[in-house]
Amino acid sequence: MQNTPSPELQQVGTTQQTQTGALIALTSLFFMWGFVTVLNDIVSPHLQTIFSLNYRQASLVQVAFFFAYFIFSIPAAKLIDMTSYKTSIVVGLLTMGVGAFLFIPAASAASYALFLVALMVLAGGITVLQVAANPYVAVLGPPKTASSRLNLTQAFNSLGTTIGPWIGGIFILTTAKSADELNALSAQALHAYKVEQASSVKTPYIFIGLLLVALAVIVYFLHLPAIPGTQKTSGSSGSIWKYRHLLLGVVGIFVYVGAEVAIGTFLIKYFHLHEIGDLPEVQGAKLVSYYWGGAMVGRFIGSWILQKVKAGTLLGIAALAATTLVLVSMSTTGQVAMGSIILVGFFNSIMFPSIFTLGIAELGPLTGEGSGLLIMAIVGGAVIPFLFGTLADVPSVGLHHAFILPLVCYLYIAYYGFKGSQPQQVTS
Repeated sequence: MQNTPSPELQQVGTTQQTQTGALIALTSLFFMWGFVTVLNDIVSPHLQTIFSLNYRQASLVQVAFFFAYFIFSIPAAKLIDMTSYKTSIVVGLLTMGVGAFLFIPAASAASYALFLVALMVLAGGITVLQVAANPYVAVLGPPKTASSRLNLTQAFNSLGTTIGPWIGGIFILTTAKSADELNALSAQALHAYKVEQASSVKTPYIFIGLLLVALAVIVYFLHLPAIPGTQKTSGSSGSIWKYRHLLLGVVGIFVYVGAEVAIGTFLIKYFHLHEIGDLPEVQGAKLVSYYWGGAMVGRFIGSWILQKVKAGTLLGIAALAATTLVLVSMSTTGQVAMGSIILVGFFNSIMFPSIFTLGIAELGPLTGEGSGLLIMAIVGGAVIPFLFGTLADVPSVGLHHAFILPLVCYLYIAYYGFKGSQPQQVTS
């Protein structure tokens, strides 16, 4: 789509000095979508209990949410080309608000299908936000510090994912009954309980919806500088399919998000297993915060390290560490199994921003399209958790050993970091 940069934005100087004000504004958005996304880790086991779902059925929460990335990523990239990064961010926030408000009728009807629709709309808004905000942060300053800068903003995204399970656990999980208690209820009492429990999500999502609309209004009146050379112009040409490091990065984002989300989605149920922790869901939700909190700490540290170490090298090392930790958790029980899988979150930290910045490196005016393709790959968060849940339902495998799937994902990420991320065009 051909377009000139929006006149509402001023040009950043040729020295590409980071615009601190814009970076701060965008950082708040990263926090918000992290907070909203991680609530799925609370909603999924909550709905699993309410509607008596197996692991595969419960994984549909993540399928609905992350499949939206596949549907809306390319349209979001086109929206950026037709308008601007700023307009796209406002559209994304308002769409997220609509999705949050859709939780009200879903909860009132106690309908699992309506919950999935609300989640997909909410994720559609986050998709637009991610397609616009991630490349904007990456190019909002010197190229050599792009990974460091995106890691810093992603650290605040992780702050949202750290706080989310605690707040979600307090408002959503505190009154949940056990499976034995549910089996003892009559059909009428069980229906009344489902309606009551489904309604517990109303207050958090009403508040989230109002906050998202307020953020959209604030961003609309903010001045965000334009980034020359990152949007298509009348003279732009070329194909993103010629960039090998981008295409391999798309696979990297797919398997990374899939592994991270699969682990996060089933941690509460994993900690509930007798041989692992035998923990009630409310207590397990608090431990999920440590998984995401590790990513937050790792991103702050990674932002500093990436000013001195190449992003590909650090990515490869982190992926090998995550592979080892998953293997340890699969091979052990009790506190060792719990601690090792929680620690994976720390090494997840630099993966998304590093893969993303490595993937869009040297794309120039194709940055928007490349970003859309990479964000579309977040659909891995729908596919891999579904496969994980399906594998966990197999009696001979079970939840404990279904972690073989994210282990394979981390091995690919290690390859991309050490080898596949080197900028290279495919010759015809």
